[in-house]
Amino acid sequence: MILASASPAGLLLALGAALAYALTAVAAPRLGAGPARLVLLSAWLMHAVTLGLGLAGTPARFGFAPALSITAWLVLTVYAVESHVLPELKARWALSALGAAAVLLAQVFPGTALQPVASSWLPLHWALGIASYGLFAAAVIHAGLMTRAEKQIRLAADPHSGVPLLTLERLTFRFVGAGFVLLTATLLAGWFFGEHLYGAAGTRWKWDHKTVFSVLSWLTFATLLIGRARFGWRGRRAVRFLYAGTVLLLLAYAGSRFVLEVILGRST
Repeated sequence: MILASASPAGLLLALGAALAYALTAVAAPRLGAGPARLVLLSAWLMHAVTLGLGLAGTPARFGFAPALSITAWLVLTVYAVESHVLPELKARWALSALGAAAVLLAQVFPGTALQPVASSWLPLHWALGIASYGLFAAAVIHAGLMTRAEKQIRLAADPHSGVPLLTLERLTFRFVGAGFVLLTATLLAGWFFGEHLYGAAGTRWKWDHKTVFSVLSWLTFATLLIGRARFGWRGRRAVRFLYAGTVLLLLAYAGSRFVLEVILGRST
């Protein structure tokens, strides 16, 4: 069942954020670098407040769309920091479009009401998982830029345009490594403290779709990192492993929650 947003203030802020993102995506060259950054910053701030209102509402709601919205916000945060260090990083249009789509999607599908948590550590467990989503999403964005840079090199384009290929590759795998650490921490927390986190007496780990896809994604990323360290994997092979692991991770929570909330119309 599709749930309407219960917060008029959140809806107005979401619409404002989406419009600001869209303006950045479409009219950034006409606005100029300075005004475009201000518009993107205002969109980012309104997006953050919208997420806060959703989580602090009564009742608080969460689901696949808010998870994707937080992921998009985290990726935009990474981009905002990187763009100061690497001004030649050109991903504003794609990321602004992603932000607009994510913030509107979270208003159409705000998720289900959160039940009282079984443990005070459960929000930290969720935060680790969502943060790993954001880091892997940032890695995917950089991998896309890396693939585009490789094509430009093959076409003999200006080698000084954009971020150097080796820099993009280094950044991509830094995000993969950081995301892998957080994903590992998330899985370990679920394994060792699952009974306390979820209040499921007598069981450590519930082998549902979320767990299976999470473990498969962890194995894929582990294979990628080992292959790169031991065998020097790079280029298309490495990118394919990155995409495969990210899709599996996306299916772990967002995909399973989409099926429950939208297709089956259930909360659990």
